[in-house]
Amino acid sequence: QVQLVESGGGLVQAGGSLRLSCAASGSTFTINAAGWYRQAPGKQRELVAGISRRGDTNYADSGKGRFTISRDNAKNTVYLQMNNLKPEDTAVYYCYAAINAATYWGQGTQVTVSS
Repeated sequence: QVQLVESGGGLVQAGGSLRLSCAASGSTFTINAAGWYRQAPGKQRELVAGISRRGDTNYADSGKGRFTISRDNAKNTVYLQMNNLKPEDTAVYYCYAAINAATYWGQGTQVTVSS
């Protein structure tokens, strides 16, 4: 059974930075596509960034130029570096990973940006 464990969320002032991590553990596997979604109160979950196994990336317009997604295949870990955070970035951030024929989700980590 694969598990995704997120870390790195917290409270930060506007303009600050956070680095989220998503570590996959469990049976032997290969992470294919992976990425991050977020959900703010009262809003739908939205894509933040995605990364393919070979490292191709895509970003929502809201994070372009501020967020960077990366991965360490040897550690089965995906990262999201978030700089110049804004209050509108406040949300629960969820990582996902496509492994074999299934998609797995983390439990979510809260990011709160104060103005």
